[in-house]
Amino acid sequence: QVQLVDSGGGLVQPGGSLRLSCAASGSTFSVYTMGWYRQAPGKQRELVATITGGGITNYAFPVKGRFTISRDNAKNTVSLQMNSLKPEDTAVYYCYAAYIRAYWGQGTQVTVSS
Repeated sequence: QVQLVDSGGGLVQPGGSLRLSCAASGSTFSVYTMGWYRQAPGKQRELVATITGGGITNYAFPVKGRFTISRDNAKNTVSLQMNSLKPEDTAVYYCYAAYIRAYWGQGTQVTVSS
């Protein structure tokens, strides 16, 4: 069983940056693939980025080159550094953990607007 608490969202102007963080409970954090998904109003939840326990990363095309996912297995945390933010990045962002089954954080709102 894993519990995820995500944080770090907020309001930012286009071109700005935000860093999301997710703290996970449990003693086997390193076996989980971690990631971030997002859901904009009226749209389906979509993948943003994932990172395996060994550090292999995967990014959705719209965020490649702008977002960076990282993890600290000693601290049971995963982060998403978001740079060059665009209005279309506005969404609720959810932390995600997967090993046999999926777990989700409660979500944190990111709003990109001038």
